[in-house]
Amino acid sequence: MAVTAEDVKKINPLVPIRAKVIKIVQETPDVKTFHISTMDDKKPFDPMPGQLGMLSLPAIGEAMFSVTNKGESHIEMAIKSVGQLTEALHEIEVGQEVGIRGPYGNGFPVDYCKGKDILFIGGGIGLAPVRSLIMHCIKNRDDYGKLTVVYGARSKADLCFKEDLFENWPKVPNMDVFVTIDREEEGWDGHVGFVPAYVEELAPKPQVTVLCGPPVMIKFTLPTLQKMNFKDQDIITTLELRMKCGIGKCGRCNIGSCYVCLDGPVFTMEQLKDLPPEY
Repeated sequence: MAVTAEDVKKINPLVPIRAKVIKIVQETPDVKTFHISTMDDKKPFDPMPGQLGMLSLPAIGEAMFSVTNKGESHIEMAIKSVGQLTEALHEIEVGQEVGIRGPYGNGFPVDYCKGKDILFIGGGIGLAPVRSLIMHCIKNRDDYGKLTVVYGARSKADLCFKEDLFENWPKVPNMDVFVTIDREEEGWDGHVGFVPAYVEELAPKPQVTVLCGPPVMIKFTLPTLQKMNFKDQDIITTLELRMKCGIGKCGRCNIGSCYVCLDGPVFTMEQLKDLPPEY
């Protein structure tokens, strides 16, 4: 009898299951999206939007990554090349065997968002976790109100998920997509400027906002959201650094008594204000 992912998890939750890469998409010069299935062509696990998975390469290591989307028989992870493991992942080809375990974390509050207009704000690779909720809302379009995406990157080349941004999402009913880059460049006729200023310029009127990106982007976006009279419980973000084990045992990701891998990675601003300023 074949051993399932759930069987492995019961025996030892730190042991990954065998999986394989079935597709690789080059998003930017240093970001690739990996489509991952089990060896028998099934989803490794069934994550909720915002949840995480631990991906590993034998003899190299493992790390936690957000799941940016899921299909009928695979999950997707967008990974930026920044260190030993991620550089090694960027060298692999379709068919490569990997280890994977999950899902981890609490995910986005999909039920709380139902029936509401949602503003999604992303910067750089920060669009990856936000995309998981965007795709969920699109797949369940009648359950959610107007969808507005404001996304920016340093340059045109650094924009992730270009097919979604410029082809797929603009076709979705009652959905607007706004894209900006930091500085003017040849071949770009879209908006130029930083995300926080663009949000203020657009002045959308959603009921909930979901944002993820570089800390400096979040820092300067929050005052804009306060001007828009958002309540702290309606500003939702993710914290994804420092996680190691994924099951609350190593203590590496704790903030006070909170463990990001268990209590996060999704937090509202209301929750973050109650945590020690040590993240």
